[in-house]
Amino acid sequence: MTEPEVYFESLFPEDRELARIEESIRERGMPEISVEPAYGRLLTLLAAATGAKAALEIGALGGYSGVCLARGLQAGGTLTSLELKPEYAELARANLAAAGFADKVEMIVGNAADSLEKLEADGRKFDFFFIDADKENYPAYLEWAIRLAEPGAVIAADNTLLRGRTLNPDKQGPAVRAMREFNRRIAQDERLIGAHLPAFDGLALAMVK
Repeated sequence: MTEPEVYFESLFPEDRELARIEESIRERGMPEISVEPAYGRLLTLLAAATGAKAALEIGALGGYSGVCLARGLQAGGTLTSLELKPEYAELARANLAAAGFADKVEMIVGNAADSLEKLEADGRKFDFFFIDADKENYPAYLEWAIRLAEPGAVIAADNTLLRGRTLNPDKQGPAVRAMREFNRRIAQDERLIGAHLPAFDGLALAMVK
């Protein structure tokens, strides 16, 4: 982390619930790639500030971001979480339940594209989205979010800098190219009001008009 990131992080007390989730991820040998604590707090703040009632998360991992989102939802709000790997979904579900959100969460296991297609077929709509899954499909996930969005819905997406690879012209792998296209769309798609936050590994924010 850079000095400003270290400074601001030092102001906040440890979040024991989220620390417990991070430890559960480590214990199972899962990738330690949950959203940064600062951005987790931002997800909670944005969900609360926008009065979100129906959030859709693409990529659950161990439930860290799910708890952050659920904390900000209005009373009676729901979180629908898509996760490819059953073992990740099982841990995320357990961690969300331990945090008191068992009744708020719908966990859907399987390929995200198939799950998103079914959600559309079922006429589902959402007012908050968080994308933190396979990077090559970020442009497709953005399009799905716009299609499933209520007017004024917020979209957030993590890891838009790909540990600096997005900025390196020598990097031309499929994930890097996809992320550059995703970032361009956040900035230029006329259906969105977009912004990019450059701290940590980058976070994209947009509102659907």
